[in-house]
Amino acid sequence: MTQSSDTDVIWLTAEAHAKLVAELEHLKGPGRQEIVERISAARDEGDLKENGGYHAAREEQGKLEGRIRQLEDMLGKAEVGETPADDGIVEPGMKVTYKFVGDDDDEAEEFLLGAREIEPDGLKVYSPQSPLGSAIIGAKRGDTVSYEAPNGKKLSVEILDAVPFQG
Repeated sequence: MTQSSDTDVIWLTAEAHAKLVAELEHLKGPGRQEIVERISAARDEGDLKENGGYHAAREEQGKLEGRIRQLEDMLGKAEVGETPADDGIVEPGMKVTYKFVGDDDDEAEEFLLGAREIEPDGLKVYSPQSPLGSAIIGAKRGDTVSYEAPNGKKLSVEILDAVPFQG
């Protein structure tokens, strides 16, 4: 068995986990059944080459199966509801306040380091696998961390605070 790192873990609140489990159960049960019935009904209409309903249902089936695989993978890596210690060290499940070093407006920004599926009201979410998220894991209040943005630009951020997410 391989050891997983913090960046492999997907941190979810208990509420977000329950929502994703419910979605997966629906997709694997009634969702699949509905598409199978639509494909069967469209197939009964005859010639499949020019049957738009059949092709649309098959495409939708592919999307559904892809979402099922995505949810199974995500839930397999999920760490649920374990609120991290309030020690100011950045890790999944923390609400992080930071500012860009050298930014004239000195405006602080906040985000949750976790899975985007959490969807907290009004709070951005960055995954631990994102460029910023992976750069700041393990950093503490007051640390300055540099990372490479997706556009190739080097950015530096100062960690102003890191507190457990209470969502």
